[in-house]
Amino acid sequence: MNKEIASVEVQEYIREHLNADVHQIAMAKSPFAGVTGQELSAQIAAMKKSSKKLPGWFARSGVYYPPLLSIEQCSSEITAAYKAELSCGGSLIDLTGGFGVDSYYFSKVNQSVVHCEISEELSAIAGYNAPLLGQDHTTFFSGDGMAFLKNSRQHFDTIYIDPARRSSAGKVFMLKDCTPDVVDHLDLLLNQTSRLMIKTAPLLDISAGLKELRHVKAIHVVSVKNECKELIWILEKDFSAAPEIVCTTLNGTRKEFSFSIGEEPSAHEMAIPAAGDYLYEPDVALLKGGAFNLIAERYQLQKFHPQTQLYIGDVINESFPGRIFRIDAIVSAGALKKEKNLVGSVIVRNYPEKAAALVDKYHIKPDDRQFMIFTQAADSGKIILKSTILQHY
Repeated sequence: MNKEIASVEVQEYIREHLNADVHQIAMAKSPFAGVTGQELSAQIAAMKKSSKKLPGWFARSGVYYPPLLSIEQCSSEITAAYKAELSCGGSLIDLTGGFGVDSYYFSKVNQSVVHCEISEELSAIAGYNAPLLGQDHTTFFSGDGMAFLKNSRQHFDTIYIDPARRSSAGKVFMLKDCTPDVVDHLDLLLNQTSRLMIKTAPLLDISAGLKELRHVKAIHVVSVKNECKELIWILEKDFSAAPEIVCTTLNGTRKEFSFSIGEEPSAHEMAIPAAGDYLYEPDVALLKGGAFNLIAERYQLQKFHPQTQLYIGDVINESFPGRIFRIDAIVSAGALKKEKNLVGSVIVRNYPEKAAALVDKYHIKPDDRQFMIFTQAADSGKIILKSTILQHY
């Protein structure tokens, strides 16, 4: 960590050059004796990336930023605030603290927080920024969080860990493929806490994770603007009942859909879509959760194809976590070929062609309110639903 970067002059330069070409700045001679062009470029890139992901950090003067990769990998403010609500309060240790976004929000609802980070530079940066952000009662430890825990006699109310996938792991991965290995250290973790919180990427299969872990009380599937961001696994040592899956959408307003494993009905009666029906498209958090038939049951909707997670109803339910459309017309692919001046954003669900190819094929012009949903119905095969959007994610 180069403390010269924290000087007022350098900080003013960084903010004034947010829209400059960072590559040119990196190659040019730095206007500051103690700061290189590469360092200025890195700070500018990281600060700019933080403007939407970390607006609280971006708004504060004097914040020292880590390498861009750390900004890309850290939690967003909105997901960090959500995770803080899941902690027990009291004492918490963050074993993989990184840039410190999660620890910052944990400190808002816990009496004491320990931030562990194996990277000496990241630990120093997080500790430096803490007073600038008004972060109190947080202790920063530079070193291996698991080693710290092994040498500690303290019982923490909450242990939080965000294991990183090893570079050799492919697209399909397991928790044992991550560092730290929570599966191997599970007994140690559960013996020193009342609640263990594990963050994983949404790529992790829920059923596979349940096979690796024990005492899973809940799995929170968190999405922001219909993008699944992370899975939060809540473990408690004495818990032995069926885990709860909580699908949470954070799109300005929070919506939740929760159910217990095993609650999903095995089948649901199919219906025939018609013009005038309301079409419901679930948020990705619900789809990741896997309660496909339960969605229909809870919201009194009907599916029109067993492999298409789209639903129809005769009323609008604004509490639904997802988009709602009004079906204006239903046409076949053959009938669509005869039409001209087609307008609408294209959605493809269980259809053998991609959206971009369909736009070119039918010369469809985009529109914000009108949609053309290419899908299939159980009774009639491939269909196109001309629809108007009534509720966004």
